[in-house]
Amino acid sequence: MHTEKVINHIVDWLKTYAEDAGMKGFVIGVSGGIDSALTSTLCARTGLELLCLEMPIHQSRYQITRAANHIFWLKQHYPNVRSEWIDLTPVFDNLIAAFPPVDNEEDRLMSLANTRARLRMTSLYYFAALQGLLVAGTGNKVEDFGVGFYTKYGDGGVDLSPIADLMKTEVYQLAEFLGVGEDILQAPPTDGLWGDDRTDEDQIGASYPELEWAMEMDSRGKNASDFTGREQEVFKIYKKFNTVNRHKMLPIPVCTIPDSLKSTS
Repeated sequence: MHTEKVINHIVDWLKTYAEDAGMKGFVIGVSGGIDSALTSTLCARTGLELLCLEMPIHQSRYQITRAANHIFWLKQHYPNVRSEWIDLTPVFDNLIAAFPPVDNEEDRLMSLANTRARLRMTSLYYFAALQGLLVAGTGNKVEDFGVGFYTKYGDGGVDLSPIADLMKTEVYQLAEFLGVGEDILQAPPTDGLWGDDRTDEDQIGASYPELEWAMEMDSRGKNASDFTGREQEVFKIYKKFNTVNRHKMLPIPVCTIPDSLKSTS
């Protein structure tokens, strides 16, 4: 990959899109992970306004520290960057308290995790509307179009996706070139939705390089029977997530009413 040329292409694309839309710049949630670190840096390089939001919800202190360090680094290098700390923990707790209780808390863990992401999306759009900014997405290609590893109307609710044509390994390549901190480059990828230290690989069962391989094999029309051992296992994992999360990747289904049912003649 021509790293510097790719960076310049994305930055130019971001700036052109924002200017054509008549917007002042971008707002982004900075989580302490590699995707938001790269995306925020690319947005900062446009020279347009960039508002970075930290939105902890029962967050690991390590994630908070990495996010804070990255924002500090951005401000040192780009005068167009500013930030806000929005503690969503009490909002989340009050919302959950308003919901009816369940017999088994384990039954709603995924719903609670997705609720965190949707609260953050709501906050991003609050500031976007208030300040004339675009919500910049942080999803990469294998997450957005491979395994669908994101929350519908949560971190998937954005105005534009600057890194969605980059594989996770390419995200690391660009981030390292741009000088993103070692603490972020070395941290295991995590969605940060569980309040513990579980990683993306823990949840999915395969690493991003493995998933990228499976995505490539799937695009070539391969089947699980074409592989053995770990390769077959990874391919099956990929296909399982790709299938069950297909609803995130396709347009919202619309029930089309036949003209014959609409006509009164």
